[in-house]
Amino acid sequence: MSWHFTTDPDTFRTAARALLAAEPARNTAVLTMMDTAELLGWWTGPDGTVTGVLAASPPTVLTFGAMPVEAAAALALPDGAEPVTLRGETAAVEAYVRADGRSWETVMGIRLFRLGELTPRDPAPAGRARTATPADLPLLGDWAADFAAVHRYEPRDDYTDFLTERMTEGRLHVWETPAGDPAAMAAVSRTIEGQARVHLVYTAPAERGRGYAAGITTTASRAALGSGATQVLLFTDLANPTSNALYRRLGYRPVADHLGVRFTAGT
Repeated sequence: MSWHFTTDPDTFRTAARALLAAEPARNTAVLTMMDTAELLGWWTGPDGTVTGVLAASPPTVLTFGAMPVEAAAALALPDGAEPVTLRGETAAVEAYVRADGRSWETVMGIRLFRLGELTPRDPAPAGRARTATPADLPLLGDWAADFAAVHRYEPRDDYTDFLTERMTEGRLHVWETPAGDPAAMAAVSRTIEGQARVHLVYTAPAERGRGYAAGITTTASRAALGSGATQVLLFTDLANPTSNALYRRLGYRPVADHLGVRFTAGT
């Protein structure tokens, strides 16, 4: 049993193909990171079968895919690198932090949901959905920065490239008020191994409570289904009962709980 690492996405795909294809929902974050990650890893069991994967970008920001707890407990990154933040299924993250021994703090409890039958809000919220345009980018950049701050994600200096990639591929959506003002946004990941993930769901503070989050999530979910995804996924903050209840009403069902942690100074 051992960990193997590479910086080459094709090498990783070849090694982990069976696990990624069998468990696309549990590996959604790794699947959507693997072409841009700075480090990729896979765990082989006693019979040589790959049963765990991870991605890091940069190496100090670590994301677990599906993996057994013994793989998490045995993990040592190459060149002695130590993650600063870690996110993954709760049992695996807890196994890693116990073995690592450094002090840490919880950043967020997260729940992975998978869409069953999409059930749009009835009546639909006022306004309409549209795809984002270049004129939206300054405002959506501010929204993305606020989203990251609220959810305690690693911040970016500039969200222009991040949003432009999604906009140019038609994967970034905006909900407009009846007056034509942007009120909410949501993005969709690329469809990989039959799964796509709705993310960056955000409503402007002044526009909350009007159903716009339901409208834009429905729009993004339909876009994911239209892209050929057989599994449409999203993550929610367990500390936000409003969003968790909303996604259930729209037809999303829980898959697994995840934990995000940050390592702190000392032991």
